[in-house]
Amino acid sequence: MHAQLYRSLYRIRRVEEEIARVYPTDAIKSPVHLSIGQEAVSVGVCAALEKGDVVFGTYRSHALYLAKGGDLRAMIAELYGKSTGCAHGKGGSMHLIDPRAGVMGASAVVGTTIPQAVGYAWALKLRREPALVVSMFGDGAIEEGVFHESLNFAVLHRLPVLFVCENNFYAIHSHLRERQAMRSIAEFARGYGLPSELVDDGGVESILEAAKRATAAIRRGEGPQFLECFTYRWREHVGPGEDFDAGYRDRAEATPWIDFDPVVREAARLDATERQAIETAVDAEVADAFAFADTSPAPEPAALWTDV
Repeated sequence: MHAQLYRSLYRIRRVEEEIARVYPTDAIKSPVHLSIGQEAVSVGVCAALEKGDVVFGTYRSHALYLAKGGDLRAMIAELYGKSTGCAHGKGGSMHLIDPRAGVMGASAVVGTTIPQAVGYAWALKLRREPALVVSMFGDGAIEEGVFHESLNFAVLHRLPVLFVCENNFYAIHSHLRERQAMRSIAEFARGYGLPSELVDDGGVESILEAAKRATAAIRRGEGPQFLECFTYRWREHVGPGEDFDAGYRDRAEATPWIDFDPVVREAARLDATERQAIETAVDAEVADAFAFADTSPAPEPAALWTDV
């Protein structure tokens, strides 16, 4: 299990680092919201899922897409705006999708995939299918009306959906304490009758164990569950750089999270030979994906009239 978790964490980190490196060249035709620092949430949650389960994400969904098994070549090609991308070059970084892997899509608009996830869960229940749905969103989404409507509907109909709040404490540049009188989002969710758990240490194994408990309850027919996972993004809200000089947060706040780095912690659980083998294979895969994107064709002009 440690090797599997490390491979997923390291793979996401390397992809994100390469995106940050390439981005200033303008080869990437889409804004990017990097998941560096937040990888443990997606990796821990997805490690608790089965193949037939599906996930719905946000504009910051590189980690979720990859952790659930989304095609890496298609992801990078999508960022490059190429016809081989997962949305044929039309969606970019914020609209990743791979239904074959159970990645049902992301959206640039805050909160909009939450009701989609609930609708999918309702369909699963009506069809009596055994799968479950994960709705992943940030703390900023709790201030959207559709978040509240969706939680209430899911509880009312006992739907097989796991709500996961990646709480990195910031809605773009506004800290949670400036937006909410009640600081516990998990406690907030309990007001809708949702069994809720807070994972506050940022560790991938803690998140995995919490996700296992939640998904087991859903599979027993106990209805929706809610996880709040503390995490922290290391880079700016959108783009490849840092933003500690922007005035809304400082490096001292980030330092404990950077020092805790789940990628480094999980690497330490493996022997050097096993770790090196994982890193060598992942590095080759990442290089291949960027080369594929670079050499893939741009969409034909006629594609403007398809899928619209």
